[in-house]
Amino acid sequence: MSDYLSFELQVEIIKRLPVKPLLQFRSVSKRWKTLINSSKFIATHTVGQTQLNRLLVWYEDCYVDLGKTGKKIVSFVNDETLESIFTRQEIDPTTLGLAKHYKDLRVVGSSQGLLCLYDFERDHSCYKSATAMVVLWNPSIRKSIGVVVPRVSGWGFRHTVLGFGVCPITSDPMIVKITNVSMEMRNSTGVHWAVEVYTLSTGSWRIPTSKLPDKPVTVRWNPVVIDKFIYWFAFHGIEEFVKYGVDANKLILSFDMTTQEFTLIDLPNCFSHQASMEFSISKLKGSLVLLEYNTNNEKRDCVIWVMTNGVSNLFSKLCAINAPYASIKILGFMKNGGPMMETQDEFGEPAAFVFYDLCSKDFNHTAIYAKGGSFFVDSYMETLLLLDHPDSSVFSITN
Repeated sequence: MSDYLSFELQVEIIKRLPVKPLLQFRSVSKRWKTLINSSKFIATHTVGQTQLNRLLVWYEDCYVDLGKTGKKIVSFVNDETLESIFTRQEIDPTTLGLAKHYKDLRVVGSSQGLLCLYDFERDHSCYKSATAMVVLWNPSIRKSIGVVVPRVSGWGFRHTVLGFGVCPITSDPMIVKITNVSMEMRNSTGVHWAVEVYTLSTGSWRIPTSKLPDKPVTVRWNPVVIDKFIYWFAFHGIEEFVKYGVDANKLILSFDMTTQEFTLIDLPNCFSHQASMEFSISKLKGSLVLLEYNTNNEKRDCVIWVMTNGVSNLFSKLCAINAPYASIKILGFMKNGGPMMETQDEFGEPAAFVFYDLCSKDFNHTAIYAKGGSFFVDSYMETLLLLDHPDSSVFSITN
């Protein structure tokens, strides 16, 4: 090719290729390797890729052999027939470049082919520890990078949550750390919450220059990434959440990755103060989804509300699911809009990965079972992100 085509034309051809051959083509010449490994090429390739709509499922096996992590992943095409999930291949993440000795990692979020994993056990088992650990992991190129998260210390801080996303403009991975501040510290300092943002391009944590909303909120885990925004479900106030739980005023917090600005979104009055409901958020075809849970006769129901035309206080009802299970949790949605969920009959029993058919109202089991609360599902794409960064020295990467 190089004897007949200009290098500029070679670049136009190469940047349209998928990830696997690109990794192999780095051995063709030093010039190609330098090109493919460059940050500019990686960003351009990430933005310009058109791929099959795929889903990735992360979960933890109920029965773990000694010396194994128990973590498994499944990737399949997000089609209308669901046939691909039944011909799946379960893979141990340590065979795809994830360090073996981190057994307590949980998923913070996924964006543009990267997973952000957090060591919960390290953070909660030792209060005096000064740091926690985040892993940015790209299964496509078998690489993971460790990021040290500074632990907010002192008696006046509690309840730290994270968010993760890749900026769609710069292709720069970002980690957002939010620490809710107690009433005592809030009264003495006037600070409602502490925020730091980590960007991989700078390799450092910084306090955003944009003004934070002047309202105390308690931010929940399980963030959702849609385009340039990271969303969290939140409650108004700190003590209100601790004292009243689901009675507290409910909000949605958004973070714009392009401007690093936070915004609080008020929910409609019809369920912003619901006392008997539990809420969480998800996404469906690029729209934010509000999930309203309730318990009826020891069974769990869920009403799914979709934000209409991007209007923050306008939600339309998609459907109500009356589930014959003691516990259900919506994990995401198929291409046809059908929910994927984690179900559990009794506490302590293995959780099941189930598809719900909106038309027939059938619950279709996939024969995937895991520890309760360990499932994570999101869209997945192959990407070169992290290729231009060295493996972190704090991890023993298995290739």
